[in-house]
Amino acid sequence: MDNCIFCKIIKKEIPSEIIFEDKDIMVFLDINPTTNGDTLIIPKKHYKDMFDVPRELLNYMEECYEHIYEVYKKKLHCDGLTLTTNMDYAQEIKHFHMHFIPRYKNDEVKYLSNKEILKDLKEIQEIINN
Repeated sequence: MDNCIFCKIIKKEIPSEIIFEDKDIMVFLDINPTTNGDTLIIPKKHYKDMFDVPRELLNYMEECYEHIYEVYKKKLHCDGLTLTTNMDYAQEIKHFHMHFIPRYKNDEVKYLSNKEILKDLKEIQEIINN
């Protein structure tokens, strides 16, 4: 994809702080980190979202983030991990990527939840199951 920022990073047209790279994936530090070591894991081939990615590649990416987590615990002394991916409306860059966010006991990362617009849990469960 010509305008995809991640494809440009893969082609080295845009600099990045690469943690790991092979023929299938690239792992690099997020330029807008939430915590120390905030990392993106992307396939080198352009896929829109996780439903487009071949299962074997998703499995390989999982093996990689398990290894990266062990390295980050040892070297960055993180206490936990938030691993996410976004799709459709929530996906800012339309190249599948995983957000690998090391968590620290003192990181003060708070998730805003728009409490005023949330439905009751029972109501949500009924909507989903009916």
